[in-house]
Amino acid sequence: MNDAPLLIAVHGWMLSRRVWEPFAQTWKQQGIPVTLWCPDLPGFGDRIRPKALLPTLAAYGRWLADQALERAAGRPFILMGHSLGGSVVLHAEAELRRNAESGLRGLVCVAAGGGIYQPKPFRQLRSIGRRVVDLRPDVLQRLPAPVGRLGPVRAERRAARGLLVNSTSKGAVRRLPALVARLSVNSLWISGERDQVMEPGYVRHLAGYSPAHDYQAIANCGHLPMQEKPETLCSVVEAWLIAQSVARPRS
Repeated sequence: MNDAPLLIAVHGWMLSRRVWEPFAQTWKQQGIPVTLWCPDLPGFGDRIRPKALLPTLAAYGRWLADQALERAAGRPFILMGHSLGGSVVLHAEAELRRNAESGLRGLVCVAAGGGIYQPKPFRQLRSIGRRVVDLRPDVLQRLPAPVGRLGPVRAERRAARGLLVNSTSKGAVRRLPALVARLSVNSLWISGERDQVMEPGYVRHLAGYSPAHDYQAIANCGHLPMQEKPETLCSVVEAWLIAQSVARPRS
């Protein structure tokens, strides 16, 4: 029976578990004594979205909380979310907070920030996002690597559009600081210094609401550190897990 702690890595919008592949390979090669699980969110990658699962952050947070408890099976676990996946992780923590024996030991948020609602930029984001969702698959397949093969072609239209609209609504954006302020576990926030999608300032802003957090910026890195700097990301996450007494130092 595997009793190692579990790290659950959640991908972002229009992506799939494939985005974590370089990170997962490095994690395994380095022999880090924490089991890594990278699931597809329902409606993305190879996972079908049940009709009963609404495409909202709250609903996906409940789904993730249930999946984490089932997969961990009593082991301690950590939730790690990238970009929109970070918001899903925050909503999952709110669900798990009701269960003091859940086993959750920490959160890692990668390129996940915000909490400041700006009407015009968010309208533009929704407009661009809808156009991306509505592109024909043959157009999406011509996107440059690695983006074209990381999930956009397989994304379910309703799941993608629903999460886009829900996550960029005024209520959802303004709820994020409250979720972070109520975290029951320590958190690690990671940004890429050159991230133009979620600039480091927004990551630090949201992290600042947490009563117990660490922040790390990865140099010469954009929005996908698990693709661009997998070795660095592994080292940062492992060091934090050791500091939290979730993982033991390797001999």
